[in-house]
Amino acid sequence: MGTEMTRRAAIVTGAAAAAVGAVGAPALAAPAPGTDRDATGKIRHRYTKQSTKAGGNWYSHVALIGADASVTPIIEDEADFVVHGYSVQKLFVATAVLDKVDRGALTMDTKVTLTPEIILGGSGIYHLQKTYGDQLTVAGFLTAMLLVSDNTAVRLCGLVCPAAEINATLEAKGFVSSRVEPVANPNRFFLGVTTPRETHQLLHRLSQGTLLSPASTAFMLGVLRWTSGYHDGIRRNMSSWERDRVATKYGADFNTLGASRHEAGIMFGSDGAPVLTYAFFAEGLAELDNYGATHPAVEAHAVLGRTMFDTVAAATAPGARSRQPLRPYNYTDTA
Repeated sequence: MGTEMTRRAAIVTGAAAAAVGAVGAPALAAPAPGTDRDATGKIRHRYTKQSTKAGGNWYSHVALIGADASVTPIIEDEADFVVHGYSVQKLFVATAVLDKVDRGALTMDTKVTLTPEIILGGSGIYHLQKTYGDQLTVAGFLTAMLLVSDNTAVRLCGLVCPAAEINATLEAKGFVSSRVEPVANPNRFFLGVTTPRETHQLLHRLSQGTLLSPASTAFMLGVLRWTSGYHDGIRRNMSSWERDRVATKYGADFNTLGASRHEAGIMFGSDGAPVLTYAFFAEGLAELDNYGATHPAVEAHAVLGRTMFDTVAAATAPGARSRQPLRPYNYTDTA
């Protein structure tokens, strides 16, 4: 967060000029047959109210997922707008690295060395160590990138999957707009751009097991759903068991338009089945330096998270347990 702002600001201006979709009122789709029209209407109403209250420019996609994997959009608000995804882009980076694992060209226990020159500040944990030389596995730094949004982990991904390969993988998977931005060093890149619709497509395919292998799917969803992850937004007003039913990724930065606060993820029913995807991208916001739970857009995410969860909670088997295991927070091995 907060790095390379001048350059990013120029890129954002270009992305906005090339964006698809006219500015205007959000496209709020009708609910699927058999769903509660009042309940889905509440999501749409809360989205309009909260996004207006938070200010800035919002580009969003929210959809119900049926038992047959069908998709019914609830909100399509400039869903094809090309926007800088910031740390939400780490979902696409992780997808490319895991795809390489699935192809047998890389293994999860492949190790790289954490050297001082690769350290990047901002979000994450590796820059806090101050002493380096660790031998890190692919599984380890992917976990850090997805769970605590570690920025250094992005550079570690570049060591095993260069920018050109990431973009080629995304193109092969049918993502037209989602790309990282290469730089002179082939193993370094800016996180680049995406759209709400393509972020939804990644999440939907991940939830259905059609994006990656079963092992890579289980790994990625397991990390994104884990209760040690990000809680300021969508998952803020939820119990630990409810949080366990939400796989989420947050992204934040700022540019000359103002602050950007994004969040995207999947909600699961109590039976473990995916029931909803959300992709909220907002830029041109106030409070550039507020990366906490009190940022207006993050507060909007919290309201929307509770509303969406309550809407879909009744649609799954009552009393069923989630498939994601949850350990007590203070668990200690006493063996």
